[in-house]
Amino acid sequence: MISKFLLGGLVLANLSFAANTPVLVELFTSEGCSSCPPADLLLRRLEKEQPVPGAEIIVISEHVDYWNYLGWRDPFSSAEFTRRQQTYAKRFYRDGPYTPQMVVNGETEFVGSDARLAQKSIAAAATQAGVAVRLKWAVPGKVLVEADSLAGGKVKNAEVFVVVARDEVTSDVSRGENSGRKLQHVSVAGKMMVAGKLSASAGLSKELQIDAGGGRVIAFVQAQDQGRILGAAILRAKP
Repeated sequence: MISKFLLGGLVLANLSFAANTPVLVELFTSEGCSSCPPADLLLRRLEKEQPVPGAEIIVISEHVDYWNYLGWRDPFSSAEFTRRQQTYAKRFYRDGPYTPQMVVNGETEFVGSDARLAQKSIAAAATQAGVAVRLKWAVPGKVLVEADSLAGGKVKNAEVFVVVARDEVTSDVSRGENSGRKLQHVSVAGKMMVAGKLSASAGLSKELQIDAGGGRVIAFVQAQDQGRILGAAILRAKP
């Protein structure tokens, strides 16, 4: 939007630009999967390059544990993320989970190394109105999580998730399908919790005790039963 006003006889333009829409990109991956490193690389590029106009891409790397039997136990893997991916598999009518899988805003899924589909899905998600989510440090070690109500939308109930993630990690893999490779990951989820619920009449404002450990905190609003993601925010750890 451009508005004009006078100052000392000069016409000045006051430019205001809409903020980019947060879009959450989840990657289900494993260090025991030989097809995953290209997807891990794509996730890093999406965060670093922010290639989709109008979108603030917020990424989470969720390491599953079902490939650990192949000879390498992924040190970042968790049964919690496997369960989350299994829920998505049911929603997307998949026979079961697979890696690498990328999920954009809880709405679209595809093979996690497909850059074309990633950008297309992110661009589509960025056009949808969402719920405002805010994160800020309240006092040392405590994060204030705020989210607006769901008033006016089709979704009547949602949950606010909070994730503590490590910014960058590197692994020297000595066994399994990626034996001998140095793997790099970004925004590696270590803990995911439900901070509270939203409804058509109630938002959320809650302080959480969080040790980000030099990483980041991500909050997102997801429709009940792990549906569409309606909003997200990211907070870097205090120096």
